Amino acid sequence: MAKPEQEPSLPIPENAPDTVPVLVPLALPAPYDYLVPEGARVSPGTFVVVPLGPVKYAAAVWRRPEGAAPPKIPRKRLREILGVLDGVPPLPPLSLDFAEWVADYTLTPPGMVLRMMMSATAAFEPPPPRYGVRLTGPPPERMTPARTRVLEAAENGLIWVKSLLAEAAGVSPGVIDGLVDAGTLTTEPLPDTVARELDPSRLRATLSEEQTAAANQLLDNTRGGFAVSLLDGVTGSGKTEVYFEVIAQALAAGKQALVMIPEIALTSAFLARCEERFGARPAEWHSGLTQSARGRTWRAVAEGKAQLVVGARSALFLPFPNLGLIVVDEEHDQAYKQEDRVSYQARDMAVVRGHLGKCPVVLSSATPSIESLVNAEQGRYRHIPLRARYKAAGLPGLAAIDMRKDAPEKGAWLSPVLVDAMAETLERGEQALLFLNRRGYAPLTLCRKCGYRFECPNCSAWMVEHRFRHRLECHHCGKFAPIPEECPSCGAEESLVACGPGVERIAEEVAERFPEARRAILSSDLTPRIADLRETLREIEDREVDVVIGTQLVAKGHHFPGLALVGVVDADLGLAQGDPRAAERTFQLLSQVTGRAGREAIPGRGLLQTYLPEHPVLQALVAGDRDAFYAQEIAARREAGMPPFGRLASILISGTDRAAAENHAREVARAAPPADTIQVLGPAEAPLAVIRGRYRYRLLVKAPREADIQAYIRLWMENAPKARGSLRLSIDIDPYNFL
Repeated sequence: MAKPEQEPSLPIPENAPDTVPVLVPLALPAPYDYLVPEGARVSPGTFVVVPLGPVKYAAAVWRRPEGAAPPKIPRKRLREILGVLDGVPPLPPLSLDFAEWVADYTLTPPGMVLRMMMSATAAFEPPPPRYGVRLTGPPPERMTPARTRVLEAAENGLIWVKSLLAEAAGVSPGVIDGLVDAGTLTTEPLPDTVARELDPSRLRATLSEEQTAAANQLLDNTRGGFAVSLLDGVTGSGKTEVYFEVIAQALAAGKQALVMIPEIALTSAFLARCEERFGARPAEWHSGLTQSARGRTWRAVAEGKAQLVVGARSALFLPFPNLGLIVVDEEHDQAYKQEDRVSYQARDMAVVRGHLGKCPVVLSSATPSIESLVNAEQGRYRHIPLRARYKAAGLPGLAAIDMRKDAPEKGAWLSPVLVDAMAETLERGEQALLFLNRRGYAPLTLCRKCGYRFECPNCSAWMVEHRFRHRLECHHCGKFAPIPEECPSCGAEESLVACGPGVERIAEEVAERFPEARRAILSSDLTPRIADLRETLREIEDREVDVVIGTQLVAKGHHFPGLALVGVVDADLGLAQGDPRAAERTFQLLSQVTGRAGREAIPGRGLLQTYLPEHPVLQALVAGDRDAFYAQEIAARREAGMPPFGRLASILISGTDRAAAENHAREVARAAPPADTIQVLGPAEAPLAVIRGRYRYRLLVKAPREADIQAYIRLWMENAPKARGSLRLSIDIDPYNFL
């Protein structure tokens, strides 16, 4: 058969529309060329609407590599840009640089990075008018208790969002509408709350001598463009007040600043501190915001109106045109690692963004990551320590409870030593916190007659009992089912028994031992709404709670003035994982959670229940010898060639058919190019072999620090068989999760 004749590459006349590359926010390998409509003006970063197949997409005009000529494609094969989103600020050049760098480093299609940058869909639509209500008229003729509460809440004369005024007054929105109809409240346009002006010179804190020295070092290191500072201060040392000085410096210079925090629940208290310090509330960015609120923040950032942004890891991808400072608070926190779609470590990407934009970066933590400490030791980062607590508060004294000697009573989980310490604490009118990093009532439910265990049908994991919600739930895929009254295997009634404790079971034991104590559970499954979580935190801070029982939510930067005792129910829990960072994570988590105690005038105390009191992590914690632990852990990493002294990449193959997934993983492994210094380990079945009905096999790439692991994997993937059908292959550079 004759080959079809190729269409000639026709030259485009000078008066014809130009072509530009356009990046669509999809998993595509590169931008596509489009014709620019006559009269339209576009440049790299401009947002446009383009057709791709039968669908229209909002996308971004991109740029060609330097020196590259447009591809010679016949005009009739090119499609035209449908429209320019004129009202949307374009992406600044640095955002394009950053997107390309992240895509190249993480081996991710650049369109997926752009998708993160365009996650505020409301920003690409005309902003709707926003109205609120204000108290301007006389009281209505008919008064009710509900109306009285509204008038009391609105008497400050401010313009209120209807829903917020109704919430503040404890009434339904209909009461607000009735007062508008009566002429008591008037409808007025809402002011822009995202772009309020901040005052960098307002209400500076009185710093201690050590804080002042740290602030001066930090200011000195952040005046000359890009530099990374590691602010390493014990819990309660006042790190926030120190880096507020650097934020003030950036704002005074007319620059934008970004503060990243790892937990949404922290934003409310942190925003309040910022407002007190700078006189106005900063912009916030996280998944708990509505789409319209995200859209307003995105636009305010892109227009340079948002001076200070406080947000989660994705805030790093906002289109800052004038970013002058990045602060990564709790820089060690694992929440900065994203593993969906684009796998990136936000702490590391913050350093990259600072380098590209020539702006300083501050990493702050009481328990820094080993990566950051090693960078500080090697001179890449400036190390600024804070070793004393603010206002001379003492660090909590820690002690281990050997559970082999001081075992709990039968059917209980709290050692007599911990119970006695709690009784003394409550008797003094102080608060106690019990920490267990395990949600639900029990991690396993089984039948004591036949031994049947409730396992998730979609994952290789046990169903966790959530007694407060009366169901069994898988924490990996979300599958849940009601707790049955009889064993589904043998039919025996009243034979099901819960094995092991979760926070709900600990709360039950506390209720039995201290029935008069006011209790609160901090767990993501029991307080899924951010508003509920913040209200619980407020109750704890205001000492309306006597005993707090919580998961790792309680370890993240909270300030509980009345907390005197922290009891860790299972200090061994994180040490049993086959994870190269297990010791580091356990040390950081237990240091952070015990550091919640004794932050003000009340002396703090921490008790660690353990069956392994001789473990180096626990010995270092009890001795308060942080430096010895880090030195030992760094030496072990160096000897093993593990990060930060070596590099890792994970390649995960999954599929709905076990044999197909395993065979494909082996074929991919066989395609690995030979290399003298790079090792390919596996494939091996992942520790969690099945998640959401998909069988999982892992390959691990280990290389020296200086190796170009990305180039190696690119070459490998070019020659490896492609994943087809239900098979999927995902790459994670610098993995943190080995399950």
